[in-house]
Amino acid sequence: MKRRTFIKSAALSGGGMLLGHQLAFAAALDYPVVRTAVEKRKFASKAVENAIAEFTANVKNKELAWLFNNCFPNTLDTTVAYSVHNGKPDTYVITGDIDAMWLRDSTAQVWPYLPFMKHDQQLRQLIEGVVNRQVKCILKDPYANAFYDDDTKTGEWKNDLTDMKPGLHERKWEIDSLCYPIRLAYHYWKETGNTQVFDANWHDAVKTILKTFKEQQRKTGDGPYHFQRKTAWATDGVPMAGYGYPVNPVGLICSTFRPSDDATIFSFLIPSNFFAVVSLRQAAEMMQAVMNDASTAKELHALAGEVEQALKKHAIVTHPQFGKIYAYEINGFGSYNLMDDANIPSLLAMPYLESVPVTDPVYQNTRRFVLSGYNPFYYKGTAAEGIGGPHIGKDMVWPLSLIARGLTSTDDREIRHCIQTLQKTHAGTGFMHESFHKDNPKKFTRSWFAWANTIFGEFLWKTYKSKPQLLS
Repeated sequence: MKRRTFIKSAALSGGGMLLGHQLAFAAALDYPVVRTAVEKRKFASKAVENAIAEFTANVKNKELAWLFNNCFPNTLDTTVAYSVHNGKPDTYVITGDIDAMWLRDSTAQVWPYLPFMKHDQQLRQLIEGVVNRQVKCILKDPYANAFYDDDTKTGEWKNDLTDMKPGLHERKWEIDSLCYPIRLAYHYWKETGNTQVFDANWHDAVKTILKTFKEQQRKTGDGPYHFQRKTAWATDGVPMAGYGYPVNPVGLICSTFRPSDDATIFSFLIPSNFFAVVSLRQAAEMMQAVMNDASTAKELHALAGEVEQALKKHAIVTHPQFGKIYAYEINGFGSYNLMDDANIPSLLAMPYLESVPVTDPVYQNTRRFVLSGYNPFYYKGTAAEGIGGPHIGKDMVWPLSLIARGLTSTDDREIRHCIQTLQKTHAGTGFMHESFHKDNPKKFTRSWFAWANTIFGEFLWKTYKSKPQLLS
């Protein structure tokens, strides 16, 4: 099916219902219509629209209902491009106001829709297309983090001092870029039981991920990846000829960049290594059960175990105020960096990614640390308090951190506080943003950032299903 036909049929199958719902919704809530008009949406899902209608009918806080209506479908409304390539679904997903597909963001953007696939075959095809596109990207370059739809396109970073090639938007090596596609594929499989998407190319992509992770353990040298950029922006630069500061090869995996796309200080990025353990084991299960490749499954399990043991030995430090906590970055020589960044994977969000149990006492100590003034990137102002990071600069709180805090909390008061803070800091736009000033939510970055919108919808939907009283 051609992209135009697929999208049109998906939209028109519920077009009248969607338009009627939109008008009735605006009239009932007395809030402006800011969601993309029905006829301009990239994709429409009946199952997602039904969820919006259910939330709207049952949640009495009308502003939250309005925000859910705008944010939850934002990825589908504005960022997806579906087609069929060589007989297989293919879905390109931009982040929002940047016309490029990040492996991390594209997974995170469609992640909340996975449970709805059983009620929507076209939504399932769309997400299957994301899996296929991610495989294509990994096989093109496992060290790249962001890609164009056009394999011949070059962009603003084409002169970076690394192995740039057409079709790459940016080539920043981040462990999580290879973890997120496994997360999506694994849970797609668990939700649908469908294995047809896992073909020879997917098999090769997993083996490429394994090879890349082993290279970046740097046991026999610096490995093939290096990166430098001609810029005055310090977090885009990588020292030591683009390989980063030396590490002691203790079994962890180097990540030259953080999920914020900022360079690491010490290359063993702890939350990303925890994420890698989970991803390696998920990949191993699939290689055994789906691909019948016991040999690669064994290698994946072995690497997961090695990284896990290295984390137990090297990732925990003693803080004078909080006791045993997880460092954010280490180098294996004894040096460490104590902080957290809003982008996921973060120390705060590790239970959300199933990297550690929320009851882990070291995680709980770490949580208290990162949500305090001892974290250099925790900002507290008159409008909000939360975690930011160096990517945007001082005093800028990221909604992602507030959402991660709420999604990983077991305290009803804390969950309600996160929701109320997010509700009062959208600056009247009806959407989440990349960041906002701790004293002035109208000073924000990125008016179109689909990941923040969709994960906020995920947070609201989870709360509605488990603790609806917190939405009143």
